[in-house]
Amino acid sequence: MNELWNYIDEFVPYDVRLKVLQTIIIILILWLIKKGATRLVSQNVSGELKRQYHWQKTIQYVVVLIGLLLVGSIWITNFQFVTTYLGLLSAGIAIALKDIFVNIAGWFFIYWRRPFDVGDRIQIGEHKGDVVDLRMFQFSILEVGSWVDAEQSTGRIIHIPNGKVFSDAQANYSQGFDYIWNEQHVYISLDSDHKKAQQILLDIMNEELKDEFKKIEKAFKRAEKKHLISFIFYTPTVYINLNERGIQLSMRYLCPPRKRRVLQHAMIEAVLEKFRDEEDIRIVYPITSVHLENRGGEK
Repeated sequence: MNELWNYIDEFVPYDVRLKVLQTIIIILILWLIKKGATRLVSQNVSGELKRQYHWQKTIQYVVVLIGLLLVGSIWITNFQFVTTYLGLLSAGIAIALKDIFVNIAGWFFIYWRRPFDVGDRIQIGEHKGDVVDLRMFQFSILEVGSWVDAEQSTGRIIHIPNGKVFSDAQANYSQGFDYIWNEQHVYISLDSDHKKAQQILLDIMNEELKDEFKKIEKAFKRAEKKHLISFIFYTPTVYINLNERGIQLSMRYLCPPRKRRVLQHAMIEAVLEKFRDEEDIRIVYPITSVHLENRGGEK
């Protein structure tokens, strides 16, 4: 063994021995990093073999690339030229794959700033739905609305690139305040008793929302502390307006986003039942009349 070391000392220059030692240390460190990253992926992406495979391959490619750069900087004397070339090459790749890098930046932004999270109901651009998955390149929502009324689920999953958070406005139905304002319009004739109709609508809203009032009050107090959200009042109200159809009565109230259609259904059902018993209140709606003219002598 001593003879071997003596041989190395005699025939292998010191700088070569130093480079070999540095290379071994780099390879060992990168191997440990690869092992740790692979184990972390296996623990966090359990049950999805395809995703595990792609992550492991990505880790392997990145580690090999870093290893080549580090080892090359040790052994290649004029490595500055090589790094300049690789820098230009990577810049070209970044331009060609711009959307991929924007999506990764969007992923970091979503986890850092939390404009929405899994379970939130959001609208981004023309798409609206409940967030069901967040991934590095895209997030997924369970669509609501579209051809379905009152924002109920369509059953479609929409995958949206993460980069959209930088270019499209986002509306979050769930963050900050758990309720949204909803309005329903009822039209009555000009000769109807609008004061009585207004009171009936208020009674209906108070009855249908009585179980929500305490929850709304608590949510409102939380929102005031956490965000600059302030309403003059948050109890149901009825606004009156005149238009070409007659007297417009607008019921305005706070409701959970996912119960909007259920509450609309219950309230309209109650309105029809109550107004049917009132002789001095008449609901109006637009109608179209078609007159057929039979001219004599024509067949």
